[in-house]
Amino acid sequence: MTLGTRSTLVQQVISRLSEQIAAGEWPVGSKIPTEPQLVEILGVGRNTVREAVRALTHAGVLEGVQGSGTYVRSTDELTGVVARKFGAADVGHTIEVRRALEVEAARLAALRRTPDDLARLDAALAARDVAWATGDTDVFVEADADLHVAVVAAAHNPMLAELYASVLAAIKASVAVAVGPAMLAGTHIDHAQIVAAIRDGDPDRAAREAGRFLEAPARA
Repeated sequence: MTLGTRSTLVQQVISRLSEQIAAGEWPVGSKIPTEPQLVEILGVGRNTVREAVRALTHAGVLEGVQGSGTYVRSTDELTGVVARKFGAADVGHTIEVRRALEVEAARLAALRRTPDDLARLDAALAARDVAWATGDTDVFVEADADLHVAVVAAAHNPMLAELYASVLAAIKASVAVAVGPAMLAGTHIDHAQIVAAIRDGDPDRAAREAGRFLEAPARA
């Protein structure tokens, strides 16, 4: 087998494993089959499987746990890489990246929102308020993320949506830390004005409102 052929085969195995992970065959947090099992499933050699798994581990999609096996840590390479970068990043830098994405998303959403987008935003905003009232941090973090995802979706830019999805897990983690388990009243920030500006079709105001709550590192 030539080097080129071997490299191509490894890429094919990487692609197949990535597709199976993305399809949910092995959910995030679950353990993938053992190396011998993968050899049988994929019909390739042990070294090819080993190289493919190593590549996906380096990309942050998989993680080997000594004495236990290899686990799925993300559903795609971009998410894995970004999550790893965000996890090690300075808080201020993380907020700057959020601001860059979310401010532009809000601005575009004000220009491009549809009636369906507005309905989704209203529902997400209401759900976020209800989630805060529960006092459950995990519930609130999910509801907060849903609202921001709805804003990004209303921007109707597939590349922006994909990039935001890749950092969403890291953003949720930062929000959970900022809110804290006590969910004190002083840490809550109303997002109604962001939605109102998008509804009014005012891109400058939407961008300003989206950026306002990201000025302070302690706020989510």
